Amino acid sequence: MGSKQSGNSGGVHAAPAPTEPTAIRNVVLVGPSAAGKTTLVEALLARTSAIGRGGSVVEGTTVCDHESAAVEQQRSVGLAVAPLLHGDTKINLIDTPGYADFVGELRAGLRAADGALFVVSATEGVDAATQASWHECAAVGMPRAVVVSRLDQARADADAAITACREAFGDGVLPLYLPHYEDGAAKGVLGLLTGDLHDYSVGSAPRTRPAEQALRDRSSGPRAELIESIISESEDETLMDRYLAGEDVEEDVLIRDLEAAVARGGLHPVLPVCASGGVGLDELLDGIVRGFPSPLEHALPEFTDPGGSNPRKLTPDPRGPLAAEVVHTAVDSYVGRVSLARVFSGTLRPDHPVHVSGHGMAARGHPDHDEDERVAHLYSPLGSALREIPHCVAGDLCALTKLGSAETGDTVSDPSDPLLLSPWPMPEPLLPIAIVAHNRSDDDALARNLNRLIAADPTLRLERATEAHQMVLWCMGEAHADVVLQRLREGGVDVNTEPVRVALRQTFREQARGHGKHVKQSGGHGQYAVCDVEVEPLPRGSGLEFLDRVVGGAVPRQFVSSVEKGVRRQAEKGLEPGRPLVDLRVTLVDGKAHSVDSSDAAFQTAGALALKAAAEQAGLVNLEPVDEVVVHIPDEHLGAVLGDLSGRRGKVVGTEPEDPGWTVVRAHVPASELVRYAVTVRSLSSGSATFTRTFTSHEPVPS
Repeated sequence: MGSKQSGNSGGVHAAPAPTEPTAIRNVVLVGPSAAGKTTLVEALLARTSAIGRGGSVVEGTTVCDHESAAVEQQRSVGLAVAPLLHGDTKINLIDTPGYADFVGELRAGLRAADGALFVVSATEGVDAATQASWHECAAVGMPRAVVVSRLDQARADADAAITACREAFGDGVLPLYLPHYEDGAAKGVLGLLTGDLHDYSVGSAPRTRPAEQALRDRSSGPRAELIESIISESEDETLMDRYLAGEDVEEDVLIRDLEAAVARGGLHPVLPVCASGGVGLDELLDGIVRGFPSPLEHALPEFTDPGGSNPRKLTPDPRGPLAAEVVHTAVDSYVGRVSLARVFSGTLRPDHPVHVSGHGMAARGHPDHDEDERVAHLYSPLGSALREIPHCVAGDLCALTKLGSAETGDTVSDPSDPLLLSPWPMPEPLLPIAIVAHNRSDDDALARNLNRLIAADPTLRLERATEAHQMVLWCMGEAHADVVLQRLREGGVDVNTEPVRVALRQTFREQARGHGKHVKQSGGHGQYAVCDVEVEPLPRGSGLEFLDRVVGGAVPRQFVSSVEKGVRRQAEKGLEPGRPLVDLRVTLVDGKAHSVDSSDAAFQTAGALALKAAAEQAGLVNLEPVDEVVVHIPDEHLGAVLGDLSGRRGKVVGTEPEDPGWTVVRAHVPASELVRYAVTVRSLSSGSATFTRTFTSHEPVPS
């Protein structure tokens, strides 16, 4: 995003800029990789003349997959917006990646949309990630429809795909159209409600005619099921009685109630589409406009003031208070930071001041911030192309450039009435990648580029592991890590990776005494300090305690704190590099001082020497961090996951059933065994398992 011309050589047309939310539909495309989402968007753009001709994923010429990583991998790696006009309605198609590593981009798309289009290939089933996204949409009441794509593939089986969708998504999934084949090729779609055949074999525009009786007879079962489902969802209770009495219900009544049921989320129509041949595209566009709600029908999230108080409910009124959210951020080498915003209330206009507020993401490396800035220009994004627009009303999407403080998840509002919207939930990144600049001269460039990437990607977390002396990027998976590293290198940073080091700690094996003596004479005042300590190990997580049991003033009171400083400093540094001493009680029991030569520095040194001497007597035990891992796993993969955890020195502390067919496994596993667990557990479960990890304690490393 950010170039002033399209990534598609077919040409780009002027950007639509509606003045009312009723003329807008925001639709996010959801589905597994290779389901054909990006290809479908390309076909819809070409069908509505938003672009001159459709591009190719293989050739790297599509509007949405404009980033170099997407072109090389031939799959989407980021969210992209593609607006088009169908009649007088602007449809913002929001293309999202299908690979699980980029779930953050999917979540952003769900936040920006008012309806979801689940794209399922006619050659494949429904994967676990897509099924999870369906339930996520259901939880927030988002209207959904299903597109069965790739009807032109050799192994395409639309009936099997529809059956798989019903098994995965529920009985509310019903075909609205069925594909029509001639000589083994998809040539049109049959409307179950109208009984009309939409024939695409005669050109890009379909020819609509009544279907032959034999075709109607073969589709009578799905048609009856669809009608019964629509009537059961209808608010008109007389329709069911009329239908059961054998009376024909008017077609316009059925279509009206179908649209209402889709908008309420009670019914999910299935539309077959062949993007390469254009089959079903007009019916899909009509379905989006008529079946999906406008922004006016989508309840807005709750806003507060930047401090989190005074909650307010807003409506998508273009004349209301300004409230927008940055749902995606891209960094362009020419125009800098490009912020994609969903306007929830009010109207954004160019050359106007705005307030940018971000709170609640400090744990992800996004400090709380509030800044007043000025919007210079507004753009409608079409993939990487930015087309200037005069305004962006409530319900619409737009791109803003050069907002220096804006990050993904920030709220944009009026400076006279600043607002805050809580960021949407994001999964925790669980794959650590240690990075280092290839040359010292790249350190500054690495820091700048990391700040840009973290501002753009809430699923990325930067950790400066001080004990291990490493800079660690926490990513969602290998594919996410590859894209992040490529973006860094394209930003001009020569960066290398190195093995992630898990920092160890140490404690005493047993109780011991230590004698520390620091005596120096070098002319003038010397240095004199002697102290004796007793050291004993404590339970895990106790830290370091220091006690004073000196009697008779053997160590003057002013130097007791000096001994403690020396002990604590030595414990933090450790006796072996990078391994601090923990879980100890150090008791000062005796010592000696000199009336002239004793000093704070001398007793600090003596305290450190006493701790070292006690360690040599007691011996040290290495401690490693142990995490509690909670794995959500389908039952068919449970044995493989349990066996793998055992091989990682994990201790299973419990298993319990979750949803039907799923189990939750809790285990304590050394952190050193979890560095690449995000990759392994996905492989063991065919991508269906998810897990979280939380530090619990440090435990002895087995000898």
